[in-house]
Amino acid sequence: MYMNNKALVKTPFLFLLLMIPAFLWSQPIRQMENTAFGRGEKLTFRVYYQSLLTGKVTAGEANIEVRNKKVMKNNRPTYHIVGTGESKGAFNMFFKVKDRFETYVDEEGMFPWYFVRRTREGGYKKDDEVTFEQNSNLAISRNAVKRVPANIQDIVSVFYYARTLDITGVRPGDSFPLSFFLDDSVYVSKIIFLGREQITTESGTFNCLKFKPMVATGEVFKEPYPMQLWVTDDKNRIPVLVQSAVIVGSVKMELIAFEGIRNPITAYVPNGKKN
Repeated sequence: MYMNNKALVKTPFLFLLLMIPAFLWSQPIRQMENTAFGRGEKLTFRVYYQSLLTGKVTAGEANIEVRNKKVMKNNRPTYHIVGTGESKGAFNMFFKVKDRFETYVDEEGMFPWYFVRRTREGGYKKDDEVTFEQNSNLAISRNAVKRVPANIQDIVSVFYYARTLDITGVRPGDSFPLSFFLDDSVYVSKIIFLGREQITTESGTFNCLKFKPMVATGEVFKEPYPMQLWVTDDKNRIPVLVQSAVIVGSVKMELIAFEGIRNPITAYVPNGKKN
């Protein structure tokens, strides 16, 4: 068979192009042990605003659930995690909120393959879907294709990933780097361990680990560390309380109900006083 010089030049190049996807896929998938959560876990939070002028006012409710059904993405089993939030009562009159987020997290690697966002906050509306090509370090949204770090997270999966981290021997002041993809941008953050503290909520009293996540500054957050987070000091690492400082007062998200917890809640204090 006759092949001209141009064909000879093109053939190796085309062969390499065809081999690139197979090569990328053959790279080993990260393996992380997850003993913190499983399918069927559901957490419910009350969201409220608090200031000297208004006192404690319920603003809404948030739920986050690891669905029972195993979903396959890229021929791999994933955790399908759904988070919802909506305003309640008087808050609907001047700032109605109805949000829904979904992520599909690789069981073995603890990173997302696909993320869905449906945001309705006052007059703001944002819809997006992001496909994470973890093997080629790409995030493909409705509007952009971005190169991202290996094992990049989304804003929901990053929380579940953080729950699986080994913090044996952690001391106050120690920090953990985290990166996530949001609005076609990569955010590199970290979470600082502050120590241990006992927290009482409607669900009871818990011994907790206290952290201070770093967030981006802007019109709402005026300092890089305005948020504090308390999670149970046991294998579950359930978030009990989240508190964020805003321009006037604070916004808090407090655990009020839970089910489907993977491990015994040894952080629970039976004789603790409930709110």
